[in-house]
Amino acid sequence: MTGDRALEYRVRARNTSASSENKIHDDTVARRYGFGGGLVPGITVYAYLTRPLVEAFGRDWLDRGTAAVKFVKPIFEGDDVLVTARVTGKDSDGVALALTASTPSGGECAVGTATLPDRAPAAIDPARYPEAALPDDRPDASREHLASVGVLGSPVVRYDAEAAAEYIDKVSDDLPAYRGAGALAHPGFLLQQCNRALSGNVRLGPWIHTGSRVRHLGGARVGETLSTRGRVHGLSEKKGRESVELDLLIMANGSRPVAQVFHSAIYRLPVPAEA
Repeated sequence: MTGDRALEYRVRARNTSASSENKIHDDTVARRYGFGGGLVPGITVYAYLTRPLVEAFGRDWLDRGTAAVKFVKPIFEGDDVLVTARVTGKDSDGVALALTASTPSGGECAVGTATLPDRAPAAIDPARYPEAALPDDRPDASREHLASVGVLGSPVVRYDAEAAAEYIDKVSDDLPAYRGAGALAHPGFLLQQCNRALSGNVRLGPWIHTGSRVRHLGGARVGETLSTRGRVHGLSEKKGRESVELDLLIMANGSRPVAQVFHSAIYRLPVPAEA
């Protein structure tokens, strides 16, 4: 992947959360909020965006690469998505790339950047991210509650061979890095755990994942148990949309950091006019 040649990847979008608790992925509810149908999850669009990165750089990017993405327009079930990754710089620190995901009707729907540093990432102290139990009875999401939370409850999942096969089929990714002996966890699955760090701690209405900044600290592997620890990093409001950013650390087997993620979402949308 050299010069100004863009690496491209084409995929037919799937709404992988059509039956989830988040009803922004439901056609009827999403239309009440002014969308053309249920939104394809940002975590799924992110999975598409990582495809050319892993195709070009393989395990190196999964071990130490970074990405920063924003979801600027919705993608819907059945949309033809074109992902492009173009090198924008290369120096002694590594390679930098620009990312886009586009559809014929929406144009650029997701934009971002990625890097492959030449050196291993700086170590991060897991003690900064204590583990805590998820609440048995989730409180409603509110600015007051989110501002008061010290430590988020930590969702835990085992990424075994069955979970891996189910996930890579769901996001239509056939790269060999995710299969066979020594297979690595898909980066989209890691971001899915960040969604769970929000929805597992508070009760939400329809909500939208708007972007993430990811720094890989060592690839997670099939067979490992992943826990996602963190805190609320920031809160904001714009035009009645209330947003949160989480600072999260994903750990493998309780002892090895595999990714740090700053994960942003609109957790409260304005009530539709007809309501």
